[in-house]
Amino acid sequence: MPPRSILFDFDGTLIDSAPGILASFEAALRRTGLTPAVPLVASLIGPPLPVTAAALVGRDDPVAIAALIAAFRTDYDEAGYRATAVYEGIPQLLDGLVAAGIALRIVTNKRIAPTRRILGHLSWTHFFTEVHALDATEPPAPHKPAMVAAVLRDATLQAKETWMVGDSAEDRRAAEVNGLRFFAAAWGYGAWEPAPDTLIRPQALLDALR
Repeated sequence: MPPRSILFDFDGTLIDSAPGILASFEAALRRTGLTPAVPLVASLIGPPLPVTAAALVGRDDPVAIAALIAAFRTDYDEAGYRATAVYEGIPQLLDGLVAAGIALRIVTNKRIAPTRRILGHLSWTHFFTEVHALDATEPPAPHKPAMVAAVLRDATLQAKETWMVGDSAEDRRAAEVNGLRFFAAAWGYGAWEPAPDTLIRPQALLDALR
């Protein structure tokens, strides 16, 4: 049965934000005088910003982590987000899903401010019924499974009529604990091993509606 709603992860699922994020972290490290404890690679992308910043600082230093976060936000929100790339086939996928009458929502660990800026930059705002982020509520959602549960509750979505698409183990967990059918993006940055029968590409997701 086709879904009435689909929840999409953002980074690594709909967009390739790695060029902008990595460039902004590089700029933030220079500005703060910090040496990264781990390589600046795309696999860092996905967790909430404080988690990534702590990994780069590499030690329990709240002052250094906070400084890196602030410097990153300044650079990314002003310039880095513009380097966002779109995965092949995604615009056609979104067009097809909306044409089929399916309500689309974003559920992301990314902050709400740059998420909305990217959507505006790509002229994608009209595709989505709503955009949900960890920091978009007060208090912030503790993790993605909790955010998805809140979305289902607040939007009165039925789990059996809702699919989720993502590129990480956390996305899969968020779908599973909330009873959603999950599809793993066969692209993106997720360093994990999805079940082969959940892997999908954009056109195949459209085909799955039939």
